Amino acid sequence: MKDIGGLLIDLDGTLFHGGVMIPGADRLIAGLRSAGIPFLFVTNNSSRTAAAVSAHLNGMGIEAKAEEVCTSSMAAARYVAEESPKARVAILGEEGLIEACTVAGLSIVTEKPEYVVQGIYRSFTYASLAQASRWIQEGAKFVLTNPDLMLPSDDGVMPGAGSLGAAIEAASGVSPVVIGKPESHLVTYATALLGIKPETAVVVGDNMRTDISAGVKAGCRTILVLTGLTTADNYEHYQQITGVTPDEIYADLAELMVRLGV
Repeated sequence: MKDIGGLLIDLDGTLFHGGVMIPGADRLIAGLRSAGIPFLFVTNNSSRTAAAVSAHLNGMGIEAKAEEVCTSSMAAARYVAEESPKARVAILGEEGLIEACTVAGLSIVTEKPEYVVQGIYRSFTYASLAQASRWIQEGAKFVLTNPDLMLPSDDGVMPGAGSLGAAIEAASGVSPVVIGKPESHLVTYATALLGIKPETAVVVGDNMRTDISAGVKAGCRTILVLTGLTTADNYEHYQQITGVTPDEIYADLAELMVRLGV
């Protein structure tokens, strides 16, 4: 794998599990900085702002700057802004999505939106579902930050943005434009932020269904690390159900560092 323009690095399962750093994550990032290899932290998480994501990483000992973070909320906001600058958007989401849409110059409204942009929304109610479905039936475009059906929490696995999106899709009869992994929009946006072509980018992640699939769809090269969801034991299963194959596979971050020479 030559001519690496930059790395697009997944977070949960790749650099940490919840609030616990995966061994070697701090040294990997420090090594990339020292070697001058460009990178971004790329996450499906739509709830946190870039500053909050970087604070979470720094709190575990992984040096991170807000400008090195690329979230599905940021990519969703940019998708809408590029398609319709200053569009009227109704947001079903949290701080990360609200900030991203504001920064992108979109007009956040509570009536007659041109877009319904939805992410994880822990205040979601029946009224939210009814209103969103009506807006979409009336012609608003439905944009979903990420399709994750479940997300981890301190209390166990909880419904994710994709579960809420599935309810809105069922109620409205309209499928959303999906921004986050495994679709390509988030990864393509991250390559644009780095100023590199997709074919020179390398997606690094632990999840065949999201990280690796998104990288392949975006035309990037991919590295799978067996530090999270995908393991040596279930790799063939995920390869069969996704139909994708990573360019390289490493058991842990130490092996990846050797490969990258950092």
